[in-house]
Amino acid sequence: MNTNPSDNRSVTPVSGLTVEDFLVLGADTTAFVKAIEIDGRAAYGIFSALGQPLGYADTRAVAQVAVRQNDLEPASVH
Repeated sequence: MNTNPSDNRSVTPVSGLTVEDFLVLGADTTAFVKAIEIDGRAAYGIFSALGQPLGYADTRAVAQVAVRQNDLEPASVH
């Protein structure tokens, strides 16, 4: 599926954004949930939008609930 704008505008890369720029874009309200391994067991890590580890849970559902309970919006990372 092509998700490019119909007028073929180019998209500006985000590599030049500062921490302050990310905060304006919602980095302080988003947490990422990612499959990880802890002591040989599968788990789901919870990370801030800036990559700082915040915690982990045994299931993706529990990780997402923990994120929401802390007034953040969960986003999945594959």
